[in-house]
Amino acid sequence: MKFDKELQREAAKVGMTATLGVTVATSMFMKNKTAKKAHVVAGVAFCAFSLWHTMLYDPKKKKTKELIEVKES
Repeated sequence: MKFDKELQREAAKVGMTATLGVTVATSMFMKNKTAKKAHVVAGVAFCAFSLWHTMLYDPKKKKTKELIEVKES
């Protein structure tokens, strides 16, 4: 089953929101060993979701589309 780009973008946004929430929540309990590990894992996951979200956008197609719209105007 293949997911379209919009669904993937939404999944990445939900992932970023959840991991950022865990990162913020665990930041208050950094003396706790488990919370510290969860904080680091959530931070890494947040970076991964951000990278995935960024890669879902194709800048070359966007520039080409903008150039076509400008030429048509």
